[in-house]
Amino acid sequence: MWLDYFATYLRETFPQFLREKPWNYKDDLCVVGAYDLYGATGEARWLEPIRASAPFLMDDAGHVTGWQPGEHNLDKVSFGKSLRILGQLTGEARYARGVQAAFRMLADYPRTVTGNFWHKDIYPHQVWLDGLYMAMPFYAACLDEYGADGWDDILDQFASAHRLLWDEAKGLYRHANDCSRQAGWADPATGQSPAVWLRAEGWFLMALADTYELARAHTPRAGELAALLQNAVEGLLPYRDKATGLFLQVVDLPGLPGNYPETSGSAMAAYALMKGARLEMLPPACGQTGSDILDGIRTAYLAPSGGRTLCGICASAGLGPGPDHRTDRTGTPGYYIREKQMADNQHGAAACMMAVSEQLRRK
Repeated sequence: MWLDYFATYLRETFPQFLREKPWNYKDDLCVVGAYDLYGATGEARWLEPIRASAPFLMDDAGHVTGWQPGEHNLDKVSFGKSLRILGQLTGEARYARGVQAAFRMLADYPRTVTGNFWHKDIYPHQVWLDGLYMAMPFYAACLDEYGADGWDDILDQFASAHRLLWDEAKGLYRHANDCSRQAGWADPATGQSPAVWLRAEGWFLMALADTYELARAHTPRAGELAALLQNAVEGLLPYRDKATGLFLQVVDLPGLPGNYPETSGSAMAAYALMKGARLEMLPPACGQTGSDILDGIRTAYLAPSGGRTLCGICASAGLGPGPDHRTDRTGTPGYYIREKQMADNQHGAAACMMAVSEQLRRK
């Protein structure tokens, strides 16, 4: 059922998203998901959608969609993931130059007082869990390829993000921290945002697993990433929804009206659990737990449609006004519940591609 759904999605739905909006990090997620399916199955059919997406990311002259000179935006640094994959598939030098340009963005990228990349120019001094996934696996891949020195910087940023965002009482991570304490959503004492949003947790878990995969060959400090993943998993797993085996949109508030088991964050957690077990970051039993969570998504949100539509996906969420000058992105639990759900949204479909790839590797 999953593979049939992904084949249709990459042939029909993904191209529709590409035609409707400029390239964004969600498109990178689909490219990574399709490439993971190729890696798990060896089937070349998963490569064609990646090649077909290329003109939407970069034109023949090598210009990357959406990149603005001097802009600082981790979501756009993430484009380097797709550029790297296209370079590996085609061997074309323009993609290698694009990867190098994305890597150079990090060289003078603004940082918080704690040494972390801030999220974007419009979110200065803020560390979001999302940004750890957008930047760190790509950063690590560049260090691996170029033989550059920067592993301590990566490990230091993960350690700092833990200190900034970990809620010891809950055993969970808050979505973001404003180190300047200027954002309306920031706790004046800690700088943390108010709620625990599932997909933010998922971004962080995936960032840990993907970065460790590369870091372990280069630095003895890679074990710190395994320890962070173990700690995060131990905190998250007790919050699984008993009825579906998934996690809730607002992870720690099962009694919150409108709270629901959410697909994308649950799939990200499933991916990290299975990959973490495969890489021996986590005990083997965590791999089975991740597989069970993925099966729960299929049962709850794919099977009812006969495998044609994937539901239960939060369309988008963030903090502060953003580019649309919104006034409702307060970071409260109620805010995350009010954000719309969107069937077949890239966050959910692509995260499931990645998780299914890990499940196939297990088999």
